[in-house]
Amino acid sequence: MYLYCFIFFLLFIIFIISKIISPKRINIQGKHVLITGGSSGIGKALAIEAVRHGANVTIIARNEKRLEEAKQEIESHIKDKSSQKVFAVSVDITKDADKVKKAAEKDLGPITILINNAGSAIAGRFEETSIEQFQRMIDLNFLGSVNVTKAAIKGMKENNEGRIVFISSQAGQVGVFGYTAYSASKFALRGFAESLQMEVKPYNIYITMAFPPDTDTPGLAEENKSKPKETLLISDTVGLFSPSYVAKSVFRDALNGRFLSYVGMDGWLLSNLSSGMSPATSVVDLLQQVFAMGIFRFVCQFYLFHFDRIIRKCKEEKDSKLKSS
Repeated sequence: MYLYCFIFFLLFIIFIISKIISPKRINIQGKHVLITGGSSGIGKALAIEAVRHGANVTIIARNEKRLEEAKQEIESHIKDKSSQKVFAVSVDITKDADKVKKAAEKDLGPITILINNAGSAIAGRFEETSIEQFQRMIDLNFLGSVNVTKAAIKGMKENNEGRIVFISSQAGQVGVFGYTAYSASKFALRGFAESLQMEVKPYNIYITMAFPPDTDTPGLAEENKSKPKETLLISDTVGLFSPSYVAKSVFRDALNGRFLSYVGMDGWLLSNLSSGMSPATSVVDLLQQVFAMGIFRFVCQFYLFHFDRIIRKCKEEKDSKLKSS
């Protein structure tokens, strides 16, 4: 009898918590979704997901030719060709945030979902990474997102509704060899997102931090050309995912207002382990974090031991070549 009462009480508490912390799923039929870095990779796949859900979409990037090609591909997935629209805007988000807002809202109205996807990665050992490269990572991966978010946030507050997504990386959850500049810029997004969520929650605006693993995009292919061997070997531990698979997961989490968005088993482990003081927007996630944090911390040490072995072995190989030369 006491056991049944305890179970009933526990389920009641979980139900109450879920009502308090879980945002209401947003309906984007006919609404405006703006995506930076939308001409290729994850950004283009997210735009396709948005039009499939009935949204109007603005994609932003700098390369006009790739933008137009992406626009045509996205339009081929439109759900309702009589009412949905896709616009493409060529702009540098590190400089022209106001231009982004004016160009996007002029044709499609206030932004309901903003997806800050634009970014790039520089991989290299710290002493070989210039200050200019550090600045580039901060300008594009962090300040670019700040600029566009600042342009969009006023309209969301006025409408008392919105979703803001930041596409980070698993390298924004754990520091990785060769990513001193890239990881720093992605870690910065996390602090910005957590602080901003506190400010905008009363306006029914919810933020999603997405931490995709290596994704099969043109950007990754270009990045791999200059990656240190250690970084390549560590990245291979997680595997490679398709842009469409990542986009489906991120878009679903954004609609649900979920703060932490992950892909794959490693992503699940990392998101639980690095949850810290981040907002709890799912009772299932909260229970996982509360009860599994200790064991996940233990498991991750084996990953770190493996990474250390990779780095040590690569150093030994280099030292051996130097001695024999």
